[in-house]
Amino acid sequence: MIDVRLKLDYSGFALEVDLQLPGRGVTALYGHSGSGKTTCLRCIAGLEQASQGFVQVNGEVWQDSARKIFVAPHKRALGYVFQEASLFPHLSVLANLEFGLKRIPRHQRRVDMAHATELLGISQLLDRHPQHLSGGERQRVGIARALLTSPQLLLMDEPLAALDARRKGEILPYLQRLHDELEIPVLYVSHSQDEVARLADHIVLLRDGKALASGPIGQTLARLDLPLAQGDDAGVVIEGHVSAYDANYQLLSLQLPDCALSIRVPHTRMEVGQSLRCKVQARDVSLSLHSVEQSSILNRLPVTVISEMNADNAAHVLIRLDAAGTPLLARITRYSRDQLGLHPGQSLWAQIKAVAVLA
Repeated sequence: MIDVRLKLDYSGFALEVDLQLPGRGVTALYGHSGSGKTTCLRCIAGLEQASQGFVQVNGEVWQDSARKIFVAPHKRALGYVFQEASLFPHLSVLANLEFGLKRIPRHQRRVDMAHATELLGISQLLDRHPQHLSGGERQRVGIARALLTSPQLLLMDEPLAALDARRKGEILPYLQRLHDELEIPVLYVSHSQDEVARLADHIVLLRDGKALASGPIGQTLARLDLPLAQGDDAGVVIEGHVSAYDANYQLLSLQLPDCALSIRVPHTRMEVGQSLRCKVQARDVSLSLHSVEQSSILNRLPVTVISEMNADNAAHVLIRLDAAGTPLLARITRYSRDQLGLHPGQSLWAQIKAVAVLA
């Protein structure tokens, strides 16, 4: 468990949060610029000292202002990844990595060199210098260096912000491997909802220095009372298990959690039983009173209307749906809502194009 209670006042800005976060997996600190994401992260790292603060990571207290405890940043068992990798330009990749490794006594090392380089896909880069690396490669080296300090907590401050779309696509699979293969908890700062949906298990929504919400990613993204539901990228995260694979059409069937419902997703082959996370955008969900069999839309799920809310566009509404325990959002026109006569408790069908599912 990560327990963070912080109060910090600047001229024109105040941070005041009280958070109990999971001690494993990826927790995203999400919000627009100026919401307090990086300030919160820097306080946890000890780079900023909150006037009133308590920071405890899996039982180890790093700050307790009431007892006048403040552990210096270099004595906190954490790794910090910034927007820029900040590698030593005069050192090779290997020497940069060894700098992180040498900070930790051999008997305390939880991540070794071979594991870190394989995990981040940088084994072939060890003899190069930073100026001969792409932006994505430099960032992967920076992450590996942070891991080699064997941290109890990994802090990542918008590690993809300085990269173009192609480089982001290159590095995201490696970040997913960190999530899947390491026990080290991660606090991940981002203002990209798609990035957060792909990586995070838990999300903290920050605005003006305060936490509007904190909870599991699937349930929190589906809340209509939060700003997350507004905007073109609103949607939900579904994590299911592969139940079948059609090699001819390269479509896999993904069974939804704790029910018999499934959706089909274009994807490379995966073994039955493997888990897969996908995002379903609210704008890609249409509604029908009946199941339409003869259609190019492959996914038709029986759902129940839970609630609705006005969207940021006056012509649209947001509908929260339940698909046998899995929340969905649909963004439709007010006209369509009235034509269908939608109301809470109503049963109908949600239709999702397979090509629209982001897996």
